[in-house]
Amino acid sequence: MAEQRSMEEAISKFVESLEEEQKSDKLIESKNKIKTTEEKEEEKSKEKKEIKNEIKVEKNDLSNNLIVKNEDDIVKIKEFIIKVINSICNSEVSEVKYDKEQNKINIYGKDLGIAIGKNGKNMEALEYIINIIAKKKNILNKSITIDIKDYKKKKYAIIKNLAIRMAKKAVKEGRKIVLKPMPSYERKIIHDILSDNKEVRTVSKNKEPYRRIVIYPNKEK
Repeated sequence: MAEQRSMEEAISKFVESLEEEQKSDKLIESKNKIKTTEEKEEEKSKEKKEIKNEIKVEKNDLSNNLIVKNEDDIVKIKEFIIKVINSICNSEVSEVKYDKEQNKINIYGKDLGIAIGKNGKNMEALEYIINIIAKKKNILNKSITIDIKDYKKKKYAIIKNLAIRMAKKAVKEGRKIVLKPMPSYERKIIHDILSDNKEVRTVSKNKEPYRRIVIYPNKEK
């Protein structure tokens, strides 16, 4: 419980620091509103050059979901992830990989259990923070996902198996099957897996943190 609390406090502090940063940025912008004509012209020419560079990068990287405005953006995101994890738990991050095709960051290392959290909740919080930063810094055009020590990958296989078994059970017994509460990304997996199954339909019910999936057979006994 103490570790969970420290994780939540760390997240709150990071969010607060982001808000403070945003406020300070606005103050700086307001101070710099009065500019000379020469400064304005210089800014325009810089903007044009940046736009040209962005277009070149996008043309050379059309398969990538990431709009790279700076080649070091991914490196910065990786460094920030390591910084956050080190600040909230006594762990050792050995590797941080970026998967272009899945727009996903995979993290590996020792003692990363706290960073994952119960049912992956701390990992979800980390993902949320990283996407807030990426959005504020205008780095990404699409939210990235984060996986620690292949937690989501392994969880996917377990949830897929559960979804198939419970769907068969619902059809066989001709009644609804109520699953235990799950995080949003786990519920999405079940919805996606069973979306093509014409024998059942899935519905999410209740509010967080008790939101769960109910599997209904299309032909009830």
